[in-house]
Amino acid sequence: MATQPSQITPSYTSELKYEPYDCPRLGIELNTLARREDQLVIAQEQRRKSSKVQAFWLGYGQGDGVEASELANIRGEKEAVRKAIDLKSCGKQS
Repeated sequence: MATQPSQITPSYTSELKYEPYDCPRLGIELNTLARREDQLVIAQEQRRKSSKVQAFWLGYGQGDGVEASELANIRGEKEAVRKAIDLKSCGKQS
């Protein structure tokens, strides 16, 4: 059976990847990643539903597909962007 989206953990991505980004660009990147994460959560839920139907009829369901690995990658990217935002103190006034 496919994994629930809430149980897919982020894969590691270094925040150094985002070191050259300025604060506005980091904000845009975070929003883009959040939208892609939402799409992948929906795709993973669909995979779970079709896996349940397949398991009912065939006795076994589908495992995780590319949706799950991409979701883990996107979540890792989001964490890296958030760390970069914290390191640059974006949104904080001196």
